[in-house]
Amino acid sequence: MRRAAELLARAAWTIRRVIGAPDYAAYLAHVRRAHPDRAPLTQAAFVRDVLARKYERPGSRCC
Repeated sequence: MRRAAELLARAAWTIRRVIGAPDYAAYLAHVRRAHPDRAPLTQAAFVRDVLARKYERPGSRCC
């Protein structure tokens, strides 16, 4: 059962990476490691920021 849960979690992680979904857990780990004096964004603010940066660059997508 534990192996199936690990495989499912890994598949979900892979799918999120393929579709470009923001990874809040990785962001939190980065902020704690690289910027310990800085307060991390909330998850909602993080997602808004990622999407804003993604779509405010016209011409950065092929379609």
